[in-house]
Amino acid sequence: MVGKRRQLVNVVTREGEPNFQMEYFYDVPGSMPGTLRIPSNALPPVIGLIDYNEQKAVRLQVETPEECAPYLDSESVSWVDVKGLGSEDVLQRIGKVFGLHPLVLEDVVNVPQRPKVEEYDDQLLIIARMVMPNRSGSSFHQEQVSLILSQHYVLTVQEEPEFDCFGAVRDRIRMGKGTIRQQGADYLAYTILDSIIDGFFPVLEIYGEDIEELEDAVVASPTHQTLERIHYLKRELLTLRRAIWPMRDAINTLIRDGNALISEEVRIYLRDCYDHTVQVLDMVETYRELASSLMDVYLSSVSNKMNEIMKVLTVISTIFIPLTFVAGIYGMNFNTEKSPLNMPELNWYWGYPLCLTVMFGIAIALVYYFKRKGWFEDFSTVKSRD
Repeated sequence: MVGKRRQLVNVVTREGEPNFQMEYFYDVPGSMPGTLRIPSNALPPVIGLIDYNEQKAVRLQVETPEECAPYLDSESVSWVDVKGLGSEDVLQRIGKVFGLHPLVLEDVVNVPQRPKVEEYDDQLLIIARMVMPNRSGSSFHQEQVSLILSQHYVLTVQEEPEFDCFGAVRDRIRMGKGTIRQQGADYLAYTILDSIIDGFFPVLEIYGEDIEELEDAVVASPTHQTLERIHYLKRELLTLRRAIWPMRDAINTLIRDGNALISEEVRIYLRDCYDHTVQVLDMVETYRELASSLMDVYLSSVSNKMNEIMKVLTVISTIFIPLTFVAGIYGMNFNTEKSPLNMPELNWYWGYPLCLTVMFGIAIALVYYFKRKGWFEDFSTVKSRD
């Protein structure tokens, strides 16, 4: 990691436990362009190759990058998928075999990069962010996918080998479904991009269900844990927005700019890909607005709950105020022998029961009055109209 500095970012999970797995890198001022930095937790590269034409498809697991060289200039279409960034030597050899510009190799290896499209002599670099739901069903997994398009091959580089959303693409090539085996490398690149963008929809579906649950929670029983879930949801939606927002501009660049590596027919397909990107972005923005409104609803629910508590305490205090007044008067103990006007009720035979009866009657009268006024209704409960 010459000329680079690493910063670990404290990422709080939904369960509230810190996770220090996300790493951000930035260049040291004056560092040499093309310097590669390998993440400390990167896995060794695993290279897979799929070579196909209209008649057949061959899938291989290659040991060295040099084994891919015979397939790069053939008339068939080759898809070389590299999973893992844990060996600088292997990555340098990949750059040599595929003739990658040093800046291309830097963008591929030095993750994370902002999604973008860059043109070189006979290659097209596309950087994208891929997201997939975690197996636990909470949160999501994300990684950078770098796609290098050439005349007869597509090179994809992923951060690790465990997760990707390209299984359906591999099956279509293997079984010859659709027209993918009759198309060129540009169509394969479109198919991979389309799979990456479609991978956002299952993640957004999970967050849509979470928002529905939080809507019920903030109205029925808002707690501090509910507030933490709302805050965590807003942060994850912001991460999704940062991943999909630049992709819209990148795909628009592929459609608008007339690169010779992308045919007019594939540009038409890319329009559909662009529409999916806009749809994902609209869903993310909608969910972010809903999450922000949930915060307002939470504060309103907490305020209503506090008002209900204060209302109960106020009613109880109001009922006991006249009773305390009566009890205070008859607790003054003026001597009745000094004056007949000094609380003559103290000498009555039924004085004590009569005082309790008056106090009880006052309490009943106040309760009846408050009930007629509607003070005992639960204003926080929303009544449905039939």
